[in-house]
Amino acid sequence: MTILVTGATGNVGRHVVAQLVQAGQRVRALTRNPANANLPEGVEVVYGDLSAPESLAPALRGVTGIHLITFSSEGFGPLQTGPEIVEMALKAGVRRVTVLWSGEKGPVERAVEASSLEWTYLQPPSEFMANALVWAESIRSEGVVREPFGDSLDAMIHEADIGSVAAIALTTDGHAGKTYTLTGPEVLTISEKVRAISAAIGRDIQFVELTEEQARERMREKGAQDDVIDFVIGWHANPPESAFTVVPTVEEVTGRPARTFTQWVAEHVQHFN
Repeated sequence: MTILVTGATGNVGRHVVAQLVQAGQRVRALTRNPANANLPEGVEVVYGDLSAPESLAPALRGVTGIHLITFSSEGFGPLQTGPEIVEMALKAGVRRVTVLWSGEKGPVERAVEASSLEWTYLQPPSEFMANALVWAESIRSEGVVREPFGDSLDAMIHEADIGSVAAIALTTDGHAGKTYTLTGPEVLTISEKVRAISAAIGRDIQFVELTEEQARERMREKGAQDDVIDFVIGWHANPPESAFTVVPTVEEVTGRPARTFTQWVAEHVQHFN
């Protein structure tokens, strides 16, 4: 049995690949840049672009399960090729699919639900812990983190926990038709996250709270579109309750507690020093 992981070089995809390899599965990793994939030994790395379904035929040969992302690599909007991807997957003999889901149904989700695939949604309503890596440069160079909404609450999740749930759903029975809401085990503010990093690296980090307009201007300077800026600012200014409500799904599915942010920081401390 071969399992295809799309988005295999991303923050979540890498962990899906690693968990499947650890479980003894044959893994094929889809990427637009195989030469720079840097994935575990034994993983078959192949070229493919979800926005160009015709490129997927070789990657789908012999595949029985897929981990599927739902956003385009261009602009991170909803992937529009869901119907074509699902049709090709069915013809190739795919039976199971996990979908890394944003909570909004787009072409991929509608196509999956309308098919005979055994689908499982993986929905993290909060941030990934890896998002904290955007602070690494300013921490190393200035000892500072600059963000708006310092008291905004978040039950952020370790990407490895998403990978663990995905691997189980792709390789065992009982997960078809389910939506797994995935959070970490604790609710933290930005200020508390900064203090956790400070404790791990053994030096003080200053937290500077930006105004909303300063945050908007920073995003504009990085090329973000107005609709994206509005969404990000709105989410952090008034996060949905689901973003700061801890649920036990990770432990229920995997049999072990979800990883804490302190654990994540310990694994990535080299980025902040």
